[in-house]
Amino acid sequence: MYLPPNHQTTNFAVPRELALEPVGPHFLAHARRKRHNRTFSEDEKHQAEVHALSLEDKSGNVSEDDEPEDPGMLARDPKEWKEQDHYAVLGLSKYRYKATDEQIKKAHRKKALKHHPDKKAGSTGDENDDSFFKCIQKGTSSFQYIRNTRLICTAYETLSDPVKRRQFDSVDEGADVEPPSRKAKGDFFKLWRPFFESEARFSNRRPVPTLGDIKSTKEQVEQFYNFWLTFDSWRSFEYLDKDPPDEGDNRDNKRWQEKKNKAERAKRKKEDIARLRKAVEDALSVDPRIKLFKDNERKEKERKKFEREAGARQAAEEARLKAEEEKRRKEEEEAKEKAAKEDSKKTKEAAKNRVKKEKRIVKGSVKEVNYFAVGGDASAGQIDNVLHDVELIMERLKGEKLSVIAGKLDGKKESGEVKKIFEEVITAGDVKANELKFFGKEVNGE
Repeated sequence: MYLPPNHQTTNFAVPRELALEPVGPHFLAHARRKRHNRTFSEDEKHQAEVHALSLEDKSGNVSEDDEPEDPGMLARDPKEWKEQDHYAVLGLSKYRYKATDEQIKKAHRKKALKHHPDKKAGSTGDENDDSFFKCIQKGTSSFQYIRNTRLICTAYETLSDPVKRRQFDSVDEGADVEPPSRKAKGDFFKLWRPFFESEARFSNRRPVPTLGDIKSTKEQVEQFYNFWLTFDSWRSFEYLDKDPPDEGDNRDNKRWQEKKNKAERAKRKKEDIARLRKAVEDALSVDPRIKLFKDNERKEKERKKFEREAGARQAAEEARLKAEEEKRRKEEEEAKEKAAKEDSKKTKEAAKNRVKKEKRIVKGSVKEVNYFAVGGDASAGQIDNVLHDVELIMERLKGEKLSVIAGKLDGKKESGEVKKIFEEVITAGDVKANELKFFGKEVNGE
């Protein structure tokens, strides 16, 4: 090989193997191939078949998970369209009033394709097997299987029309849930929640309060039962109206039948209200929260009563203690007063005894000196005069003065000392000399 003079050769690295791990959708495809032991081409072929089946299902063909058909519906007379279950006819039993318009259209398309006479003939060989098709589509120019009837509401036509569908939903027993018995055992909320959720579809007022749980407040529970006891239902029962007899344009018959239908609707409405009210009252009677609220109210009343009684007991105890304290205080005051009186009495008695003693001393002092007689016994007149003066002096001298003179006279036996003490009293002015019979003369020097 020729190489230019300035050409530089390149040294390539030695080739080596690298372990690569698929990620994202490539990892899922790898795992799928690994699990089913498929090659790339086999897995691509299988995925293409699955995709084709998916497209076929979206085009209206029946998939494997469709609702099984009731053989009884295939034999139903198309004239009995009011007795048929339109949701079951279209395979929407599990959706019923919750089915969307798109689901209804798709289900109708599937059933129409599945039970089309041409397709049925090609698949079963029976060109006349169109009974089910007549239940899901009203006769048209291409399918004149239902003639001279007033079969207006078939499954699709009824459910695709909002007014007709609402009328059918009003009487759709397939969506009804029977209320549990009052004696039913089990969890209250699991038993009753399906019933209230089913009945909620008829409410004109939104939102509809939910049943809640055991933790719901009293206000929430009261709101729930007030809502259902005054339930505003849109059920009208027109779907069950009977058509007037086919007698041409006889308006009287039509009016008569309309009046009869109206009365029948009112009767059914009244019965439905009574049915729902009874069910709500049954639920109310067995709701464990009501018993819980009553127990709490009873306990609260008992607590308040206990507090009132405790307050009354405390007040009574305080009153009793106060009365006892008042009684004790009065008794102490009475005792003090009594003691004071006794002390006063004793003091008075002591003072009286002291005065008596002092008077005895004073009287005894003159007696001790023989009533101041000189040379022999004192005469009666002198004794009377001396005692007169002593009594007058003792009467005039009270309290401390009497005690002083008694103290001075106590133990004195000399006539002159005794006389001198009495003369001091007279000199002090406590007793006037002219009032005395004996000592007055002595003072005056007579």
